Amino acid sequence: MPGAGLPGVASVAGTDGFSRINRGPHKLRVMREKADSPVSIHEVRKLALTLPRSYEALVRDRVKFRVGRIVYLAFSRDETLMGFAFPKEERDALVASEPDKFLLPKQSDMRYNWVVVRLDAIDLTEMREIVIDAWRMVVPKFLAEAL
Repeated sequence: MPGAGLPGVASVAGTDGFSRINRGPHKLRVMREKADSPVSIHEVRKLALTLPRSYEALVRDRVKFRVGRIVYLAFSRDETLMGFAFPKEERDALVASEPDKFLLPKQSDMRYNWVVVRLDAIDLTEMREIVIDAWRMVVPKFLAEAL
């Protein structure tokens, strides 16, 4: 699987229908098959607002979720794409492993720890992992470990 040769990144094909991208403390299970029912902003909102210190903001007609002033989730205006916090050292491996699902951020956002996912390509389980991992990147360690 692409990305397996990158430092700190190992890809493992699971027997349970998932591929795993193991990246140190962050582990993201990636479905090999396209999700049956697309995830909507409403399911993401329902989860994100339950996370400690997380709140919703509307910035230039785009829904974003923050902890303090740090954005960890952002939606496209048409709500079909979701950007999320993700280590920039590992994003090339993630995008290469599932190019029909994950996208690199626009050029002006390449300096940030950020990746974009197509909401119609993930299921609720995968959305939950993405949202919680993104949230963990921006909260203090004691909060991230508590969840």
